[in-house]
Amino acid sequence: MKKFLEEFKAFALKGNVMDMAIGVIIGAAFGNIVTSLTDNFINPLIAVITGGAKKDENGVMQVVGGSFKINGVEFGYGAFISAVVNFLIIALILFCLIKAVNKAMELGRKKKEEEEKPAEPPKEEVLLTEIRDLLKAQNEKK
Repeated sequence: MKKFLEEFKAFALKGNVMDMAIGVIIGAAFGNIVTSLTDNFINPLIAVITGGAKKDENGVMQVVGGSFKINGVEFGYGAFISAVVNFLIIALILFCLIKAVNKAMELGRKKKEEEEKPAEPPKEEVLLTEIRDLLKAQNEKK
């Protein structure tokens, strides 16, 4: 089970998988912006231009809360602004998440590199080795 989890972690944290996941999330959030733009601005604009709108009793234009009406057709700028803010929040959260994942992966790589480095022997051992080699060299000369 431990090996399976390690393999899954290695797979999930690969650059390609992370990039794809971020692309899907950002794509969905951007899709909400496009949908909001279409529903709240483009479709009502087409209705006004083509005459598909009813005449409003109070005049040509009305401003109500997060929207305005032209010839009885409502343009919901509040919903569009909300979709843009949601997108920015999602993008910020993903940025922070990826930054944290990259930092954790970097720390993991450093730790692994340190574990793989051969440990240096203590100074006494190095000194004794040098003395041994010198004595050996002296004995060979004689």
